[in-house]
Amino acid sequence: MGEGGAPGLPVVADMDPRRAHTALSLLADRRWWTLADLIRETAAPRRSVESLLAALSLERAGDGRFRLTPEQAERIAGALRTGHRPLDPADPVAHLLPEHATVVERMDALIRRAPRGRHVLDHVAATPDTVVRRALLLGARFWLPGTRLLCVGDHDLTSLAVGMIHPDVETTVVDVDERILAYIDASAADLGLNVRTRWADLRLGLPPSAAGHADLAVTDPPYTAEGVGLFVARALEGLRDHAHGRVLLAYGASDRTPMLALKVQNALRDLNLVTEAVYPDFNRYFGAEAIGSAADLYLLRPTGKSLPAATARAERFSAAIYTQGPQAVESRAALRLTADDLADLRPGVLVGDWPKRVLPGVPRARLTTWLAKPYAATVRHAAVALPAGLEPALVRTLLATRAEHVRVFLAEPPDDLADAAALLRPVYELTAHGPVVDAVRTPPAPDDDAARVLRAIMDRAHGKIANAWRDQLIALHDGLTKRQARTVVADTAPWAHDVTPLELPAHRLRALPDAVRASLRAAAGVTAAAPAAG
Repeated sequence: MGEGGAPGLPVVADMDPRRAHTALSLLADRRWWTLADLIRETAAPRRSVESLLAALSLERAGDGRFRLTPEQAERIAGALRTGHRPLDPADPVAHLLPEHATVVERMDALIRRAPRGRHVLDHVAATPDTVVRRALLLGARFWLPGTRLLCVGDHDLTSLAVGMIHPDVETTVVDVDERILAYIDASAADLGLNVRTRWADLRLGLPPSAAGHADLAVTDPPYTAEGVGLFVARALEGLRDHAHGRVLLAYGASDRTPMLALKVQNALRDLNLVTEAVYPDFNRYFGAEAIGSAADLYLLRPTGKSLPAATARAERFSAAIYTQGPQAVESRAALRLTADDLADLRPGVLVGDWPKRVLPGVPRARLTTWLAKPYAATVRHAAVALPAGLEPALVRTLLATRAEHVRVFLAEPPDDLADAAALLRPVYELTAHGPVVDAVRTPPAPDDDAARVLRAIMDRAHGKIANAWRDQLIALHDGLTKRQARTVVADTAPWAHDVTPLELPAHRLRALPDAVRASLRAAAGVTAAAPAAG
């Protein structure tokens, strides 16, 4: 223990003095505290707060709360009056928060109802006032009317806060968590917000409709150097004007682990970014106590060298970007693949990371390339290796494949095969044997117009849904013009504009069959009315 700048103020040796003073100031008025609340309020790591409390005389309640004894509180209050008080970090929008209390209340309800975070994705929910202050900072720092915002991951629901405060902003959310995408879509529809969602595993690429689209990007990535580097790289790929675009990054590290923070800052340096501002402890969370339930907010400006660096960084993707689970940086889970696994398949292409000794004469394709564009050659059989942690990409990987028979090797047996089979039913029949999934292409239904449209859409998975849909409506309805067909699709499924099946969230893929049937009825109505109109 040491002195915190004045006699009578105990401070943990490796605890930031500013955080220690904040903790002692809060405790001095003898309010009851929980450990989680004190961590979040001070932004001090859990271990530091626990060490500080161990040096103090406390009264404890039966429900886990605590407060200083009267004697201890009096000594600390006296020391604070005579000692130096460090300045609090600057919060440029704190004074605006009271004007938006209603939005904070709405965000509180939305966050409480949101799907629970997944620890394997490093999910920790931000507080309602945090996401509102993010939205306020965007408005205070940038001219937002007509602006496009990209949320690179949005478990925090920043998109909804921005939509409520800045309705003129067009927001695109890119995330791997299907539950979050469905929740954001439903909430945005209820609130009338201009928010659209796209599915993507950022390790495999940014959705085509999000690339080069946004003016600003916001991301709160996994707090590893690999995670921050990848998410920020994808954010840079999402900007349409690097001379004026900006990336807002939430990142936090414990005071006890400065080397981890240095690795992250090195990752940002490698992307040739200018750090225009850092707002300490701007972001607060329900959890993440190891880093004080807080994170700084970085305002990053691209340079002319940022996009090439981002592209190079993203191409060196690794499945291990998180802090825990099979996708953790420390994880070394690997597929065990041999030629015997393919003896009955005779694949024309091997997709993913296959050992060199396995069928060395067979052409190979990277997963990122496979999802980015159609494979140039026609193959009847294909084999795919999906590393541990990339299992959610199964449906999209199969959609990107036009082979008659595809065999996918996973690290573990799929736990959602029935859902995947339902999504892919218009194209494939799925079976699984342990961690191996076989997908056999089904014949098209010749007398089912809805099935024909669905098949055409999903067979062109790299192309825009609206285009394939429009063309099929025209082929099925004599006299239907291209403009009329385009209007029918837009009215039936406004969420299908400018999106491919590969980036469409699962809840939209589930809605596609009903939407197709509705469009066929609408198209029939248009053509039936045409003679009378003439």
